[in-house]
Amino acid sequence: MSSPSTPRESTRHRIAVLAMEWVQPFEVGIPFQIFDREGLPYDVVLCARQAGPVDTMNGWQLIAPRGLDALEAADTVIVPAFRDVDSIPDDVADALRQAHSRGARMVSICAGAFALANAGLLDGRRATTHWVHAARLARQHPEIVVDPDALYVDEGDVVTSAGVSSGIDLCLHLLRQDHGAAVANAIARDIVAAPRREGGQAQFIPRPASAGNEPSNLAPTLEWALARLELPLTVADLARQARMSSRTFARVFVAATGATPLKWLNAARVDRAREMLETSDLSVDQLASLCGFGTPTNLRTHFRQITGTTPSAYRRTFRADE
Repeated sequence: MSSPSTPRESTRHRIAVLAMEWVQPFEVGIPFQIFDREGLPYDVVLCARQAGPVDTMNGWQLIAPRGLDALEAADTVIVPAFRDVDSIPDDVADALRQAHSRGARMVSICAGAFALANAGLLDGRRATTHWVHAARLARQHPEIVVDPDALYVDEGDVVTSAGVSSGIDLCLHLLRQDHGAAVANAIARDIVAAPRREGGQAQFIPRPASAGNEPSNLAPTLEWALARLELPLTVADLARQARMSSRTFARVFVAATGATPLKWLNAARVDRAREMLETSDLSVDQLASLCGFGTPTNLRTHFRQITGTTPSAYRRTFRADE
């Protein structure tokens, strides 16, 4: 596997992945695949209620080298999905609460949100989980503002995500928050994942088939657009590349990605700007042209809408050579 450039921060960040009984094994592997790499300042450990074997949903066992003591020193705690979500053991709930109270970042993937909810860590917060479980989470925990459509929800010290592959989105988001877009994008390329997916879970919820459904494999069109972000692309341009009418393309695009074509384009352009801010000395005027925004004002407007900060402030924080 390739390694990203060494991040600017050299302090080791400790991540504890907590495997509950009957855990989802794919989700256990996601944090290790993204964070546990040479060149990244993370120490990732698998833990369980007790050190030793843990049953998985697939009928085989994982071996956790650490017990709940791993949460005592963790900077981030990640809880993947598990089967019996209605309650968690008291000692697990206590360990989660203690980790949060001393400042650890608490993270869940899919139904792992129920562990954080049962520990009281999502009370009064916005959170998400797999769309199949969203109504159940809202019913069991009415004090939580459940967003059934989000791929992930970042509340700062508590972060939740939707089902399975959304764990990849979430971990790339955390890596981006910790070390910037260039590092996160390098890892995304290595695991052949989208650096950032737009839209929400609605695009994945089954819906009745209707006559005349158009094919929705938009990958060639998206790749074509990503190679030409500096151009003043329009929906009509994308539609022509996809060999559809503009109206049909817009409908198919939203159904396939959960976002409008223009929203997707703006997000892709901002992501390109983030990487160039980290790795070059180009001015905002130059970036606006190279990323397809045309004017510095447009770049600053869309950049703030998506990142919550300005290009200059972002560059000061994430310059790769600092």
